[in-house]
Amino acid sequence: MSPTSRAPVLLIDGRSGSGKTELASAFAREFPHAELLRLDHVYPGWGGLEAGSAQVHEVILTQHRWRRWDWFVNELAEWRELDPTRPLIIEGCGAVSEANRSLAAYGIWMEFDDDWRKRRALDRDGEWFIPHWDEWAVQEEVFIARENPKAVADITVRGDVPLHESIALLSGRLRALGF
Repeated sequence: MSPTSRAPVLLIDGRSGSGKTELASAFAREFPHAELLRLDHVYPGWGGLEAGSAQVHEVILTQHRWRRWDWFVNELAEWRELDPTRPLIIEGCGAVSEANRSLAAYGIWMEFDDDWRKRRALDRDGEWFIPHWDEWAVQEEVFIARENPKAVADITVRGDVPLHESIALLSGRLRALGF
């Protein structure tokens, strides 16, 4: 099956703590037949935003598989297959690049105020993320400067908008695309 004949793909991108995970989980509940892939499972370590973004275009959307990163031993783990006949939701920083968007049906950019984003991310991931916040933020800034995902995305969603409002706004559009 070629990338153009696969079921529709939704990309959800935004900086850490912007609400991507919550929105992706809500869409996965709204469309239970869709597969959900979190790029947190793909990034090869804390310096891996660029590599994770490239995996979307080079492997995930073309070969319908992905390789899991084992965060406990800091190395690549097993390959996992995706079903190209099922809609796919890809969530994570670096999901919406021009190359990735060219193979997807819809792209969402998530925004949230910087102070709130950091608080949310550190509340969620705690001590594990604190030493890596600045390193990750620099990678986000480099990606955003190069790819301009807000402009590439079809819509920008605020992370402080109630989830049910975002789902109500977007679920009809996604159904029309085959979700």
